Amino acid sequence: MKQRRAALKPNLIHPDAVDPHWRWDRAIPSHGHVSVDFERRVDFDRLRTYRLARARAALKRSKCGALLLFDVNNIRYVSGTKIGEWERDKLCRFALLAGDGEPIVWDFGSAAVHHKIFCDWLPADNFRAGMLGMRGTVPPVVGLMKAHAEEVMSLLRAAGVADMPVGVDLAEAAMFFELQKAGMNVVDGQQIMLDAREIKNIDEIMLLNQAAAMVDGVYHSIYENLKPGVRENDIVALANKLLYEMGSDDVEAINAISGERCNPHPHNFTDRILRPGDQAFFDILQSYQGYRTCYYRTFNVGRATPAQHDAYKRCREWLDKAIALIKPGVTTDKVAKVWPKAQDFGFPSEMAAFGLQFGHGLGLALHERPIISRLVSLENPMEIKTGMVFALETYCPASDGFSAARIEEEVVVTDKGCQVITLFPAEELPIANRY
Repeated sequence: MKQRRAALKPNLIHPDAVDPHWRWDRAIPSHGHVSVDFERRVDFDRLRTYRLARARAALKRSKCGALLLFDVNNIRYVSGTKIGEWERDKLCRFALLAGDGEPIVWDFGSAAVHHKIFCDWLPADNFRAGMLGMRGTVPPVVGLMKAHAEEVMSLLRAAGVADMPVGVDLAEAAMFFELQKAGMNVVDGQQIMLDAREIKNIDEIMLLNQAAAMVDGVYHSIYENLKPGVRENDIVALANKLLYEMGSDDVEAINAISGERCNPHPHNFTDRILRPGDQAFFDILQSYQGYRTCYYRTFNVGRATPAQHDAYKRCREWLDKAIALIKPGVTTDKVAKVWPKAQDFGFPSEMAAFGLQFGHGLGLALHERPIISRLVSLENPMEIKTGMVFALETYCPASDGFSAARIEEEVVVTDKGCQVITLFPAEELPIANRY
């Protein structure tokens, strides 16, 4: 315990560093993308300081002496570094937050040299060249993983935390074994990082709001272009083009679902041709400065039937009941209970219907804590807190057997309730190019 107190000094977290700087007396700002000298917009220095302080605080509350991070969202959260979306599934980068030390980042090829020049918020020596194997492409027998595991262990000794558990978020099996061989007591570090990432400061909230504003514009263009003869993939191409022109750094996916494909619910697009009377829904998953959107809207092409209108109305009602409950102190089970049981809308179990009546935290990752669902929340509720950001989504099949409505809103939890930041109109079923 003496070593722990020496290595993990709580006085190193300055109160101002973890101050989220919220202004709930005003609307959440919706700035442009550029920096200006005449308005205070997103403060990236404040953002980086806040995120690292949150991670440090979460580490100190845990039993761990260090966090070893392979998840690109966690690496970005603690270090403020990023080398492109191509890295997301490569497991080629990693970072160490040990004791009260500054984060150390091992990066791919020349990226470490680049960081030394351009990422001056961390000491230059904390950027190191490293490479684990790119998901086994370089076999473990080569020894890269072994060498890095031993290097990390030496840094843990230097930080005075070598005899404490090490929180690891995710790792290749071979790397996990090498960490154990090097003498580390490896435990689950992802929960520590998700705890840190739950509460967003004003800069994170502004970035999420800006990302949502970009999708507002895309949905207006979809509304204008949705007509017979257009294919699902045409809409996907349009959305990708607009988002990258507006400054998106990653269009993760555009789900485009139409006609008879709406029920049961898939999660991909095809080259299906839109026809008069089709119900169609879309989910736009993209990020701005790392902060993501998850934003469904449903449209009809030209006209709509009573069954389609009814499905949309019920879908909207379920969503609005959930939004009305979102405020600090409410637990996630209370929200999940206002959504229908799986069997009530045609599914055999809550597992089979998971993700259809659904809420999830939103930030650097598409799905963060807490999750809201009848599958997990009724028996394991979590408290909703000020500064959380959620995506809430509902789905309702139509009585015609193939149409369906899908609506999703992103909300910021304020001091008294929540504010919706996804603003393309969805109170009633939008009918594009009405006949």
